Amino acid sequence: MNGDGLLVQLGNGLQGAMLLARGRAEGLLLVAAPEAPAMKAAARSFWAAAICLPAFICLQLIGLAQEPRLPPQAAHGFALQLLGYAIDWAGFALLSRFIARAMGRLPVWPRFIAAWNWCNVVQYLLLVAASLPPLLGMPDIVGQTAWLVATGWALWIEWYATRLALGIGVIPAAGLVLLDEAVGFALLAIIQALPGGGM
Repeated sequence: MNGDGLLVQLGNGLQGAMLLARGRAEGLLLVAAPEAPAMKAAARSFWAAAICLPAFICLQLIGLAQEPRLPPQAAHGFALQLLGYAIDWAGFALLSRFIARAMGRLPVWPRFIAAWNWCNVVQYLLLVAASLPPLLGMPDIVGQTAWLVATGWALWIEWYATRLALGIGVIPAAGLVLLDEAVGFALLAIIQALPGGGM
């Protein structure tokens, strides 16, 4: 695949995720075009993990900036957080494949994982934006409201994309979103239990 083709795919993925974030189902056609090889589109959508990495790092730095002093093992903790980021991303993708098979939705799993990957970009952007009010000296109520809205919207985006991409009902889609969150929280708890993991 040439560079121009990759840029087109990245642009389509991001545009599709933006459409899905606004509740527009046609976004699914951009993140995983029906005429494209499904597994190839799913594999290329993992570029989203690289695109989200700066946002992840930004969230970690914002968290550190709100600490009264720099933790003694901040660099070690940061390295563990990066490792957790990679494990969380790949881990849920793999777990979701087994679940899609159990639900009889394996044929559309590549479309789901492409949508899930690209929607992560929008979710990270929302969380970064919601983390800014405290840094700008805004009242706590503004920051809390921004975080609540961003978190709710991020969860809704994932639920909507999951339901649409897998063609499943409201409750199974919510279950997959909750599983994704549970995997993330479990990994975070493990990392924080390790020496220096709490940064």
